[in-house]
Amino acid sequence: MIIMALNCGSSSVKYQLFDWERKEIVAKGMVERVIIGDSFIMHEVPGRETHHYEQDCPNHQAAIDLVIKTVTDPVTGVLKSVAEISAVGHRVVHGGEKFTCSVMIDDKVLDAVKEVQHLAPLHNPPNIEGIEAAQALMPTIPHVAIFDTAFHQTMPEYAYIYPLPYEWYEKYQVRRYGFHGTSHLYVSKRAAVLLGKSPKECNIITMHIGNGVSHCAIKNGISVDTTMGLTPLEGAVMGTRCGDIDPAIPAFMMQKENLSAKEIDSILNKKSGVMGITGRFTDRRDVIEHAQAGDLRCQLSLEIEAYRLKKYIGAFMSVVGRLDAVVFTAGVGEMGAPIREKAIEGLEHLGIILDRERNRNAMTRKRESLITTDDSPVKVFVIPTDEELVFTEDVVAILNGTYTDHMHFEYSFGKQDFVRK
Repeated sequence: MIIMALNCGSSSVKYQLFDWERKEIVAKGMVERVIIGDSFIMHEVPGRETHHYEQDCPNHQAAIDLVIKTVTDPVTGVLKSVAEISAVGHRVVHGGEKFTCSVMIDDKVLDAVKEVQHLAPLHNPPNIEGIEAAQALMPTIPHVAIFDTAFHQTMPEYAYIYPLPYEWYEKYQVRRYGFHGTSHLYVSKRAAVLLGKSPKECNIITMHIGNGVSHCAIKNGISVDTTMGLTPLEGAVMGTRCGDIDPAIPAFMMQKENLSAKEIDSILNKKSGVMGITGRFTDRRDVIEHAQAGDLRCQLSLEIEAYRLKKYIGAFMSVVGRLDAVVFTAGVGEMGAPIREKAIEGLEHLGIILDRERNRNAMTRKRESLITTDDSPVKVFVIPTDEELVFTEDVVAILNGTYTDHMHFEYSFGKQDFVRK
């Protein structure tokens, strides 16, 4: 059984083919610069050189068509035909309140996703375009939606309702939703395994830190709070997003600079965060390198980001009570040792005792690592995320009729004998 995972962004299409019987990735890659011109595909197959091919993709259907041709090509491909694909799992960023778990896509599901696309105008439209394009190209194959927001639907009402006019929630669904759900799900299940406990016995803070950043307070195995809100703009400092700020600032700057709502939204989402502070970088590797070379604004950026991380650790500890572990994941979380160190140093009074050598050595996306001392009451792990495996397992279980919500479904990566390939 071959499962395809698709993640369609505004100008990209990421894909992965997974052989369920052999439990291994067959191929993966990305089509970049979709719609904007000079499109190309980067196609990876284990044991082969990466295949790079340039082809204009004016829309998502053209990009997915290129993916299909590449994976079935006699030279570059791994499949004889598209008929070998058993199902496709689609990442959908926003499911609103309608979806608490992954579902088979039909007309009603697609209509429901379209109804909430105003809540994620940068993400849901390309997700929808990708689904419709894939359905057109693979009409006989089942398609499944996996929602970023689903994992957080266990939050209590007092955690997700904003202190705003209540009718805004009733009329426009303005509330906290949270994102990166599949990543928080995966690493929290893995942390429970490393702790030797059932997920229902664990209180964990998961910290997904990439270009986008979100943290999750997990109590007794379920999400009870998270940093992103109605949109992915709220919360921690991110690559280009500001995160938490005084809500009066946008109106103040709109008056000062004569900015439109669209312009200020673009600045907060695309020109703030690490980019706003440094003035030129979003990649934390560049920030760390220039900070070590004496760049004061890069040093400031690291201090601000780590300070915000530390504040959220403290805040979420007060939410979950007895804390078992903190987990760092995603690109920066897995590779940014200096940021991790700054975020958790000085937290000994909270039971977190950093092992600096272990932290420095945890610079790989292939190994799960403990970065606190053996006697640290609270463990801190670096766990490489695997959202595509969550996609795949949800899809297979739905096909087999064995799927339930994440609180009751037994994932392979939640078992003690799981081995990451």
